[in-house]
Amino acid sequence: MSKKETINLIDTFSEFKELKSIDRSTLISVLEESFRNVITKMFGTDENFDVIINPDKGDFEIYRNRTVVEDDELEDENMEITLSEAKKIDEDYEVGEEVTDTVNFMGFGRRAILTLRQTLSSKILELQKDNVYNKYSEKVGQIVSAELYQIWKKEMLLIDDEGNELYLPKTEQIPNDFYRKGDTVRAVVAMVDNKNNNPKIILSRTSPVFLERLFELEVPEINEGLIIIKKIARMPGERAKVAVESYDDRIDPVGACVGVKGSRIHGIVRELRNENIDVINYTSNPSLFISRALSPAKISSIRLSEADKKAEIYLRPEEVSQAIGKGGLNIKLASMLTGYTLDVFRDIEDEEEDIYLDEFSDEIDQWVIDALKAIGCDTAKSVLAIPREDLIRRTDLEEETIDDLISILKAEFEDEE
Repeated sequence: MSKKETINLIDTFSEFKELKSIDRSTLISVLEESFRNVITKMFGTDENFDVIINPDKGDFEIYRNRTVVEDDELEDENMEITLSEAKKIDEDYEVGEEVTDTVNFMGFGRRAILTLRQTLSSKILELQKDNVYNKYSEKVGQIVSAELYQIWKKEMLLIDDEGNELYLPKTEQIPNDFYRKGDTVRAVVAMVDNKNNNPKIILSRTSPVFLERLFELEVPEINEGLIIIKKIARMPGERAKVAVESYDDRIDPVGACVGVKGSRIHGIVRELRNENIDVINYTSNPSLFISRALSPAKISSIRLSEADKKAEIYLRPEEVSQAIGKGGLNIKLASMLTGYTLDVFRDIEDEEEDIYLDEFSDEIDQWVIDALKAIGCDTAKSVLAIPREDLIRRTDLEEETIDDLISILKAEFEDEE
């Protein structure tokens, strides 16, 4: 037994002592099992051996129990000891008694030492894997922070404070995420794969759960349970819609989530690479919920089909593009949020009854039309619905101009009649 092998064995004990997350009883049983495996390989059995582990000191003791037999009756040197040999230990031993003596494990030879070290190293690795799996299985759905160690084509490798490896696949990264080696990355634990007892922790920044956890961190009322997030629809890095509800009538859930001048939501938007977040009041009324989900578009009417979860949305022509949104994003998110398939239609009746101001450009100066549009009036009826005095005050136009305007618009509808 060389000095180097003795040092290696001590190093192995040190590795075990550093596993602070492993409970003491598990530590002792694993060490004992490793010693017993080697003893069994050497002697065929470990039944007559006592193994005592002292992990605090990093040492151990092994005792062998053998029965005393007559010198000419020895059959099993491992289980029995001759009377003459027993008397060398103590003169008072007699046939039939049990002799317990200390075994020098280091004297078992080089192969036994190497076998023990390999067994212990294997057990250490197994315990570490189990520990990582158990730790992160409990963290699924929670936000973690880790340092970016390496970037590959399909995923990034992160290292946590304890040196565990975490993976952030490309598919779980926000499209405009940009990180360098050494950066701290925040993400939610999406799942823990344990294929072939080899745990792999998968993170996500695109999951709706990540957005939900960020709201919990930024909005105390959500963390305290006064406001609850009912549903989230998200197109990572582009836009998200979050439906919230308050269990306290005194709390405005949307205002609480956004914060004064957007103070609360600003941090979330920044973390999500400027993802545009719409926070809306949740309601169990499907028509009203759909109407809120399609904000900022203003809906004229909705026809619901509960059976197949479809809704026909009727809007004024100028509202259609807002309802659909850039690249169909607004209506897609509204559909995801409400669970309804949404079909948008122009409100034809409204289009026939009313007339756009631009159609009067041959009778009304463009600067007058622009002044009316500036106060939210796009059609003839929207202008006629406002009292004369209010029109003068809000547009800052001359009384004569307003009177001429009203006369022209009224005449159009009188002609139709």
